[in-house]
Amino acid sequence: LQLVESGGGLVQPGGSLRLSCTASGFALSNYAIGWFRQAPGKRREAVSLISSRDGSTYYADFVKDRFTISRDNAKNTVYLQMNGLKPEDTAVYYCAADRNDAQTPKEMTIDFWGQGTPVTVSS
Repeated sequence: LQLVESGGGLVQPGGSLRLSCTASGFALSNYAIGWFRQAPGKRREAVSLISSRDGSTYYADFVKDRFTISRDNAKNTVYLQMNGLKPEDTAVYYCAADRNDAQTPKEMTIDFWGQGTPVTVSS
């Protein structure tokens, strides 16, 4: 049972990346999925969340109107589309699963964490 993130990399400011969070061994559709990030020397912070019950979403203020979270249950994957990337978005991005279907990252009881995928925004 695990979550695997992919899609990170190096991108110029203003560019885009799409991160994927794929589950193996369990159905992602039954879990709320959150994206978190941790920059060097900083605490981990919540970025976004999508619920399992009704697909409702949450975004941190610093990514609103730039990032979009979505899920494809047929592919057992949740995506984080990141547009308008800024140098301050540089971090390792992690996804996490909560079977209690939290509606905000603060409410999450994490059952699984992924290993993280690095995102670097630099010219």
